[in-house]
Amino acid sequence: MGDQKREHEELVVVLNDQENRAAYKAGCNGVKVSVLPKILGGLLVWSGNALYGEKPSYLKFRAVEVIARVPYHSWAAVAHTLLTLFYRDEKRALKLCEDNNFARLSQENETMHVIVISKLARENGPKASPIIHTFIPMLFAFFYYWTSYLMYLVKPVWSLQLNYLFEDHAYNQYDRFLKENEEQLKNTIVVSDFLLWYGRDPKNQYEFFESVRNDELIHRNKSIRATSGE
Repeated sequence: MGDQKREHEELVVVLNDQENRAAYKAGCNGVKVSVLPKILGGLLVWSGNALYGEKPSYLKFRAVEVIARVPYHSWAAVAHTLLTLFYRDEKRALKLCEDNNFARLSQENETMHVIVISKLARENGPKASPIIHTFIPMLFAFFYYWTSYLMYLVKPVWSLQLNYLFEDHAYNQYDRFLKENEEQLKNTIVVSDFLLWYGRDPKNQYEFFESVRNDELIHRNKSIRATSGE
């Protein structure tokens, strides 16, 4: 896990360069997904935009991140279940362990996102509604968890494709937020003990959200590459 996290953090820095990011993103653009994840992905994005608006904001990001960490937990749960059944199939077990490592690293990363962004949402903007910004995202997360669990159990490629679509949406939202609020974000510091514990120390909110945007792009690409065993 230590080596994988170090590689992830190194890639996050590389993707700060626009040309590097465009090339990395292009490698997994335009992927054709199956009908079921396409429908569910569209429903998730539409519902989020209907509730929180199409324009990115701190509170919208908080809701997104509550949901975004869910599939990684569901994949890890399925992997543990299947390893109990397929421990004699070395090739299958190896693939499950590789997916589980990706899921565990991503869980930690997405947990950092939601904790730090929740703090920023309290400090920058209107007060959160307990119903709209806490209860409803938890309902979404419950639905998403079991949907991802069952899809991964029946046909893993469906769950990975669904995550690809959701992470693609998250990437686009953060990218838009950075472009529309660049000056303000660069002039606003971010102070977080949890962020320091995780291993990041951005100078300002722009650097923080830049790293989160890159995280989501990495998750997007790794999800779709995992469907072909890369």
